[in-house]
Amino acid sequence: MKKKDMKITNIIGKGAECNGDFTAEGSVRVDGTINGNVKVSGTLIVGATGNINGDVDAAAAIVGGEIIGDVRVTERTELTGTARVIGNITTVIIVIDEHAIFQGSCNMNQAMPEKRPKPPLRTVRAVKKSAKAAIEEALKEVEAANREEAADGAEADAGTGANRGTGAKPNGSANPSANANANPGAAIPANANANSSGNVSAGASTASHTIS
Repeated sequence: MKKKDMKITNIIGKGAECNGDFTAEGSVRVDGTINGNVKVSGTLIVGATGNINGDVDAAAAIVGGEIIGDVRVTERTELTGTARVIGNITTVIIVIDEHAIFQGSCNMNQAMPEKRPKPPLRTVRAVKKSAKAAIEEALKEVEAANREEAADGAEADAGTGANRGTGAKPNGSANPSANANANPGAAIPANANANSSGNVSAGASTASHTIS
């Protein structure tokens, strides 16, 4: 219901108090206090100073005051920033402004959806089968990757062993022959000197015998 089409037919002014249930045709504005249930055929407006202690039934409701009770509205419910509602709200449309206080549950009059039918057993089996096949394929890929990694590791170990077996000899074993080949005349001059001295001595002795 649009505000321009709303015509207020009853007003409970500020400071007024009504004890007992209140029923009215058309739209009603409450700025006072009603201690009882309220039933309105049109729109119920509760001002900032309005207070209703009871349940409310209306076509629409604009609440700026306090309602202690359940609110049942067939169209639209609006809680302004000064509203305070302690109770459950049943409505089709609800608008709650910032700073409004609402403590309770809200039912939007929506029909409960029907339960979804169970899928055919054949479809369930097909889904399970496809999932199982996907898992098996993934496991095969993991096993293949593990085998390739193991083969690469074995090849790396084999290469390391071959390098160790064909390595160069230590310097100590190679140096003697190298030194011998590199200095073939190192011992020869010593022998030559010895032989020369021997020959000289022998010659000297021979010469002395001959002179005598």
